[in-house]
Amino acid sequence: MTEESSSRGESRPQRHRISVADYHRMAELGLLDAATPLELIEGAIFDLAPASHAHRTTVRRLEERLRAAVLGQANVLRHAPIRLGADSEPAPDLAVLRAGRDGAHPRQPSAADALLVIEVSDATWHYDHDTKVPIYGRHGIPEVWLLDLTSATIHFFRGLTGAHYAEESVTEHPGVTFLPGLTDVAVDLAGLFPGA
Repeated sequence: MTEESSSRGESRPQRHRISVADYHRMAELGLLDAATPLELIEGAIFDLAPASHAHRTTVRRLEERLRAAVLGQANVLRHAPIRLGADSEPAPDLAVLRAGRDGAHPRQPSAADALLVIEVSDATWHYDHDTKVPIYGRHGIPEVWLLDLTSATIHFFRGLTGAHYAEESVTEHPGVTFLPGLTDVAVDLAGLFPGA
């Protein structure tokens, strides 16, 4: 195994990162459990947390609203992997993709196809906020919404500047919100959370 030197002159094992191609090959060979939802983040394979009833309900409600709002002007995918460079393939809860990118195309959706990525978080807030949102920014996804079920708030990450979102706003009272990259297309986010 390759080693790298530390500042004390010691050596330590270097983490081995796998590529998206390696990840797909592992799946083809049956080395990954097909029953376990996974995603590849910067060369590391992560198990996706089991979805709670509140999580499933919120994703379903939002998916229905998004599909009604875009009316064929874009595609809405649920839990579909999006290729981000050579070593990341997250599976966001929802993604709004440019028209024609419905997952049936022979090429897998990539960051260039995404207008909006949405993560719904209950037990995975820190992972979604601290790990996944920055990766989406580094790969040029224009906008990310992070729905926090614990606090019943929505965090909007917008204004991509370089590899970072210049604007992070949060609301406890979401309402009609315009979708990025689509002219005059909006979705009503009011009453989205279970119990609202």
